[in-house]
Amino acid sequence: MRAARPMLQTGSKLQGATTQRGFSGLAQSLSTKPSTPFQSVKRAQPSSLLRNALPQAGRQLARRPYSSEMATALVEVSRNLGMGGAAIGLSGAGVGIGLVFAALIQGTARNPSVRGQLFQYAILGFAFCEAIGLFTLMVSMMAKFI
Repeated sequence: MRAARPMLQTGSKLQGATTQRGFSGLAQSLSTKPSTPFQSVKRAQPSSLLRNALPQAGRQLARRPYSSEMATALVEVSRNLGMGGAAIGLSGAGVGIGLVFAALIQGTARNPSVRGQLFQYAILGFAFCEAIGLFTLMVSMMAKFI
């Protein structure tokens, strides 16, 4: 272990003693104890030189919450896709309304005497299909704006 660390020996003829000094103050720092209980905690924290060496933007990114332009763009794209997926139900409502009135025309052509009764059923079917379409539109708007 002693051979691994270079030492400088200085001798003094007046004192008759030999002193050894190392290049690092490792032996001195191990032998001295902290003067206060918080001194060891203070030494464990990064020095002000290290904190000042970090770029300002790097320190700011570590502190701020996760929000970037890319994440905002991905959320906006997800909202638009959700709105489009929910709006597909509007086409189903349109097809349903078309089928209701097609059945009304076909039923009236087969038996013209029940035209009034079939028209009431057609209006009821139209209202149900339109309600489903409006619910779908509401869900798509909620996906976009809420």
